[in-house]
Amino acid sequence: MFEKLVIRKTLRVPASTGAAGDGTPVARQLDAALLDVGFSASRALLAHVGGLATGPAMDLAATVVSSVRELVGDHVRHNAYFIGFPDDVPDTVEFWVERLRAAVLAGGGDATGEQLRDAVTSGWVDLLTLPGYGTYRHTHADLLAAHDDLVASAGDRLTVLHLGDTAEVEVTRLYLALAGSAAPLGEDDLAILSELAVACADGAQPAAIPVRENRAVLNGIRLVLGAPLVAVDTTTDVLRLACQVSGGDVSLATPTRFRAFRRRERRIMLAALDAVVGANPGRLGDVARYAEQWKRLGERLHPHEYGRWPHAQDVFAVARGERRVRNLAGRAEAAVRAGAIAPAAAVLSAAPGLLLRSADRLLRLASPAERDPVVDAVTGALGTASGRVLCSLREHVGNRLAPASARMYVNRSRRAWVGPDERPPLPAGLVAELSARLDAAVAARLPEFTHPVVVDPDVLDVALPLSGKASGSGFAVLPRGSRAPVTGEVLRFLTYWRQSARRTDHDLSLLLLDEEFHTAGQVSWTNYRHGGVVHSGDITAAADGATEFIDVPLDIPVQYVVPQVYVYAGETFDEVAESMFGYQTRDRDQRGAPFDARTVRSRSRLSGTGRVALPMVFARQEHGWQAVWLHLYLRGRPAFNRVEDNTFTTADQVRALVERRCLTVSWLLDRVRTRTEVRTWDGTPPAGPVTFVGIDAPDGLPAGSTVYTLDRIGELIPA
Repeated sequence: MFEKLVIRKTLRVPASTGAAGDGTPVARQLDAALLDVGFSASRALLAHVGGLATGPAMDLAATVVSSVRELVGDHVRHNAYFIGFPDDVPDTVEFWVERLRAAVLAGGGDATGEQLRDAVTSGWVDLLTLPGYGTYRHTHADLLAAHDDLVASAGDRLTVLHLGDTAEVEVTRLYLALAGSAAPLGEDDLAILSELAVACADGAQPAAIPVRENRAVLNGIRLVLGAPLVAVDTTTDVLRLACQVSGGDVSLATPTRFRAFRRRERRIMLAALDAVVGANPGRLGDVARYAEQWKRLGERLHPHEYGRWPHAQDVFAVARGERRVRNLAGRAEAAVRAGAIAPAAAVLSAAPGLLLRSADRLLRLASPAERDPVVDAVTGALGTASGRVLCSLREHVGNRLAPASARMYVNRSRRAWVGPDERPPLPAGLVAELSARLDAAVAARLPEFTHPVVVDPDVLDVALPLSGKASGSGFAVLPRGSRAPVTGEVLRFLTYWRQSARRTDHDLSLLLLDEEFHTAGQVSWTNYRHGGVVHSGDITAAADGATEFIDVPLDIPVQYVVPQVYVYAGETFDEVAESMFGYQTRDRDQRGAPFDARTVRSRSRLSGTGRVALPMVFARQEHGWQAVWLHLYLRGRPAFNRVEDNTFTTADQVRALVERRCLTVSWLLDRVRTRTEVRTWDGTPPAGPVTFVGIDAPDGLPAGSTVYTLDRIGELIPA
């Protein structure tokens, strides 16, 4: 049941255990079907399908084709409002006048200018309710018939699918990778982990579970099964567990409505709390931060009924305010307020991760005499804090030589806002010293590679995935801040949505910015054309799904192109049945229907409660265009969001991220070079096994090679 999931996540096809036979005709059909959607089967995969009996071969081929079509968004029909798009799109005002004429003379004929003026001046006119506006006037089949076939181009995408191990092995491998991830997972991957944890409950388990949210997911399964909990060493671990099994937010960012727990479950959680506090009473200091949630949980656990676990009862006494316990962060804050910065750093040394996250503030506040002790405390924490925290601090320090043009804040839900950067810059000498120490600490933790490292140049500008919450799910989706080259002559953006229960209008829009991030124009439902950029037409309801497109010629004289998706009315991205954003690249003479899977470069799922999505920005560089991933959402208005109302906010956020220097795979590989040979992939298969790092795995790597592609790059980050 997890074969499709494995294919979508890893681009590896689990090997079938079906009967052997002659499936060669099926293998040929599979190869042709995959080429139609921009994929290709590796030689090993085709040989495997060809060696199966017809029935198992057909089943495997159907699973593969269905999976990749969903991956690139080809599982739905993408229609355009204007059937000839990108040609034959009228001027916006002319189109509205045409619709107004149809409204004035609904019975036929031709409305005069005087009749139109009377209609407009007689009262308020809702343009969105005019006859024929916002609904398709042709079928998807009509659209396809109106367009020539796509002309194949050497620049079209071709993604290779590889043969994997059996489904059981592949599922276990994916489960262990997600559960043991060194970085927090995004919401989609957390949901996948929850599914896999049930299937793999009796199998191999990760040696370590660094991320506490992952622990909550796994322990949620163990709690239901009555198995002992694992890796519970803080009171907050138990609170996360309670949220997980109640269907709530394990990140604790939003309150959870706890369900009723069975007596056995209550005993397991209270025993875990008692053991944690009994071993370290200082853990009670973590309770006050989530006091309200603890009080609600206490109403469900009834700790007063279990006198044998007095330390667990202490947790709820602290939550109710009956006991006061100052935690480590509170003691450090008291020292800071007293002006004792070096003692504050000494206090935080007991929590290396917290110390490193506080390093910038401590160094800014430290007097010249205190700066060296603070640096020494930070250096002392480098050996025990997680590698992800080291990398996060290294990225932060690298951006502190000068104030940012705008300081951007992003929460766990990827909701973003900006403000002025009022922090004084750190001295250049201090930045250089901290950077060197962090570089050395990360290099010391990198694994020893037994084979030469071969790197695809396209992966060098991919930002290190320090958090899955800074990315999204889909096809060829990169972490926030990553950059990818853009080929072709025309960019085509698309958004697709399908409403669940009520009329929903999502609007694809485009903001154009100049070199100083000033507005240079916009294209949306209020302005179909601007300087060669063309909108496909506005759809205002999507009971059966709807798609909007925007074409952007890459010779347009602007510096930044910012596609956006607005919730104009109806359901949010989380409420709709389905919602996606993607982009294609084409040459001008390729023709074809508005959507063709072979030209899709990336497709991501839109999610979250924000009503404005900023998936990415496209920036003109000296040698061409680059795609820069944003993964940001704005709160927006409850309804009627438009690009015209968000130009300044959008420009500030784009500038803040474009100007920020992220840690990339290139930086990490520079650390690898100090101990291992690193060479560039030139398309020629090496003679012996290698460690390959790239966006996708090429076909023909020697046996024994290790491959790190997008789904595994996070594994390169030291633990």
